[in-house]
Amino acid sequence: MTLFSASTSVRASASCGTLYVVATPIGNLQDISQRALALLAQVDWIAAEDTRHSKILLQNYALQRPLISLHEHNETERTEQLLNRLLRGENGALISDAGTPLINDPGYVLVKRLRQAGVAVVPIPGPSAVITALSAAGLPTDRFTYEGFLPARSSKRLQALAKLADESRTLVFYESPHRLIESLQDMAEIFGSQRQLVVAKELTKQFEQFVSGDFAEVLAYFAAHSDRVRGEFVVMVSGAVLAEEAPSVSEWDDLIGVLLQQRLPVKQISEIVAEFYQVKRKAVYSRVLALKPESEGV
Repeated sequence: MTLFSASTSVRASASCGTLYVVATPIGNLQDISQRALALLAQVDWIAAEDTRHSKILLQNYALQRPLISLHEHNETERTEQLLNRLLRGENGALISDAGTPLINDPGYVLVKRLRQAGVAVVPIPGPSAVITALSAAGLPTDRFTYEGFLPARSSKRLQALAKLADESRTLVFYESPHRLIESLQDMAEIFGSQRQLVVAKELTKQFEQFVSGDFAEVLAYFAAHSDRVRGEFVVMVSGAVLAEEAPSVSEWDDLIGVLLQQRLPVKQISEIVAEFYQVKRKAVYSRVLALKPESEGV
């Protein structure tokens, strides 16, 4: 077992250096931490997903450190180069275009290799689109699962979503603007149009927005506001109600009976009971019909 200790400043070079995994802003440049700025000012080099993009952040804070590109197409080769530099005693930082590295961004190959080689890897926490979106969405956050980007092709996307149809945790996805509508339509097909969701866009930026409702409502909103389908999206979907968590049919009967005595229409009763127990209206509708006296109409 290898143990590492972290500090708020770059440690003195000994047998080898340290890689700091540094979270950077997802939109608002003021969201970077003082600890992150201090480290980025001291390291020997910074490995970045897109050096041109990262220069904007560094120039904003007058940080002049050598930038090294590390992206999905060169990560394997670059990992060995950076490992050798760390073994020589250099200290480095890993950043992504935005947010926390490795969360749907490059870095896994590098961090795994460094851990295997006994090189210290120290996280510098900060912004993450997943956590930022969840914190303000109003969906359950005690249990959630992050699924990243769905497959580009609808057939593959539907297959991936089908595996999540009975997932009771809140589901979190990333999506790009040119696939948002198609992905929401596929989700509605698998999860049902009444499942609740929240779509967050342009987090921490000037035009930050949260759109909530069921799939039918959210799709209708974007259909009416096509100009809002821009930027990067975090799609959060409420979890399914598991069979063992759902009330049995008999538990509905008392409420159904009370509403039948009020002579409410079957459709209205079904909507009320389905909303109260958070179950599918179709199943309740069938139960209402079974309990309704034959002498009364629908």
